[in-house]
Amino acid sequence: MNTFAPTLKNSILLTIIFILWLWGIKLFETLFAIDLQQLGVYPLSTKGLVGIITAPMVHGSWQHVFGNSLPILLLGSFLHYSYPKSRYWALMMIWVISGIGVWLIGRESFHIGASGLTHGMFFYLFLMGIFRRDRRSSAVMMIAFYMYGSMLLTIFPREHWISFEYHLCGAIAGIVSALLFRHWDPKPIRKKYSWEHEEENTLAQSDLEDPVIGEQWKLSQNEESATDKQNPHQ
Repeated sequence: MNTFAPTLKNSILLTIIFILWLWGIKLFETLFAIDLQQLGVYPLSTKGLVGIITAPMVHGSWQHVFGNSLPILLLGSFLHYSYPKSRYWALMMIWVISGIGVWLIGRESFHIGASGLTHGMFFYLFLMGIFRRDRRSSAVMMIAFYMYGSMLLTIFPREHWISFEYHLCGAIAGIVSALLFRHWDPKPIRKKYSWEHEEENTLAQSDLEDPVIGEQWKLSQNEESATDKQNPHQ
């Protein structure tokens, strides 16, 4: 049995493990008085290229890491649970494309934090709900929009110390991922209830009882019987 099968419980567990990793990095930074902001994305600089991989794991303060933890928990769990075939590809694309985008268009500063991931996951879940329109995708889209619909606005410049570039590039990466992977995951099988089966049986019975359909059915049966009599050895 696969311990990490795509159940909601296991999806939440894996997301919590990632969040604990982020908190562990911040704890390490605090205990040893180390400044890891040098691992952020620094635009158009070779020393800032490493930040494409490391920047989402580094945060400027405890408030910063806490502010990203809750959306990561909700959006990350939904992503992992709802899209088992595309989840890791989508996350990888959001991670890398958002970092590359910040490196290309960002202001001259170290850009850090997982907000690019959260915005990417939000836009991915939002667009997938629109594209696929099955019950699960629609429900996930509505919950994500209810909780974090403000992300539609935080891709624009606000406070100077907030990297809207990471928000914007994360959103673009989420949109691109949704366009690429919208057909990867099979839609969940729709559960049929007993009353629906009874309704189908009733409709089928009513078709047989319909005078036109009934007569046509009898005529078809008579024709088959006559054919069998004419060709007894077939």
